[in-house]
Amino acid sequence: MIEKLEYLLALAQERHFGRAAEACSVSQPSLSLGLKQLEESLGVMLVQRGSRFIGLTSEGERVLEWARRIVSDARAMRQDVKALKHGLNGRLRVAVIPAALPMVATVTRPLSARYPAVQFTILSRASSEILAMLENLEIDAAITYIDEPITRVTTIPLYRERYQLLMSQDSAFANGDTATWTEVSELPLCLLTPDTQNRQIVDGLMRGVGGNPRVTLESDSLTVLLAHVRSGDWLTVIPERVAAASNLGQEFRMVPIVEPEVVHTIGLIMPVREPNTPLAAAFASEARRAAVALL
Repeated sequence: MIEKLEYLLALAQERHFGRAAEACSVSQPSLSLGLKQLEESLGVMLVQRGSRFIGLTSEGERVLEWARRIVSDARAMRQDVKALKHGLNGRLRVAVIPAALPMVATVTRPLSARYPAVQFTILSRASSEILAMLENLEIDAAITYIDEPITRVTTIPLYRERYQLLMSQDSAFANGDTATWTEVSELPLCLLTPDTQNRQIVDGLMRGVGGNPRVTLESDSLTVLLAHVRSGDWLTVIPERVAAASNLGQEFRMVPIVEPEVVHTIGLIMPVREPNTPLAAAFASEARRAAVALL
């Protein structure tokens, strides 16, 4: 039964029979047969079929909700039993908003030191994608903005995000000890892409003071932004903690952005589960230890 529920999860995520079969490491006929058997055992049609995947029926959507719970608990049980026999091990999948990627090591490094058998997959994702990924069991945890209440997750604040204007030391714009958002909006900027919450916040702050942002380059990679700032032709807005974690050299200069000074909270979110898996519990404990030093 659990294997067939895994097929349903994969199909709902991939929305394509072939890709779902590949994700489950089975042939497409095997996946289709398993779904048919699941329908027969439940006595309802779950999948709207045609020459290609159309969608789930209303009954299929309801079964999908149960499948997420059952498969999640089954995976947690297997991990728990394995940890009892072999010690803490396994792979932790974490999605992180691009603006917080340099901060992930504050949690993963000490956890890896405590439990060398633990492995990590770190994915860069926009905040708008993260909750769906948690719900679909694609990830085990995420680091994202937590200013607004988020339902059905455990939330652990990690640090507070304040903004700095980052430029090269020889930039023609390297004047003054602080900058206002009005001044920032008049500079040639390279910023994260518009699908990221960081970019939406920065755009909102500049427009909120009547500015007309001059964003001439955008990327979903902080590495790309830093490379262009290093050239001296662009500036960027970067969270203070992220800049510190990135170990920026003397070639860069940071200027606090004021008027208004804005603070947002970044934190770890994980599905609510009782009991939790040993791996998730260890990750949460490490996040709380890191937060003591960061907040």
